Amino acid sequence: MAQKRESDTTDSRQLVTFQLGEELYGVNIMDVKEIVRVQAIRQIPNAPAYVEGIFNLRSEIIPIINLHKRFHLKKLLTSEEDELLSGFIILDIDGMKLGIIIDRISRVVTIEKEQIQPPPQMISGIGAEYIQGVVRQEEGYLIILDIRDLFNPKELQKIAELRR
Repeated sequence: MAQKRESDTTDSRQLVTFQLGEELYGVNIMDVKEIVRVQAIRQIPNAPAYVEGIFNLRSEIIPIINLHKRFHLKKLLTSEEDELLSGFIILDIDGMKLGIIIDRISRVVTIEKEQIQPPPQMISGIGAEYIQGVVRQEEGYLIILDIRDLFNPKELQKIAELRR
């Protein structure tokens, strides 16, 4: 049974939004530790294909996940200006830190609960099981990812082992 998080009981939630391919995604701001510019990543042999490698953030080893590879998404064609907005979002999944590569950071938005619609069965290659909901916006949709469902427990265990 899924635990209720504080954000599940309030009428609004704050999301850190970012672009991944052609779509705009959001994650709960409470799960985001920080946003960092692209760093040198050390590759790891025998890691799952979607694990780009690890990098050292202030003496802490952080596994870096490539959601483009995980969900077979095309990378956004970026300009030099966009390159300045690309990087990693460092997430905290129940005490384990990991980074996801983003094409472009967007902004922090506040979404009212009634704006969130259930996800369609398939959005741009990402299955509905990874999505908390979708918010219609002027420029398209904001897809709210459930970071705890992006990886099953076995995958999280493998990723945790990469830090050693």
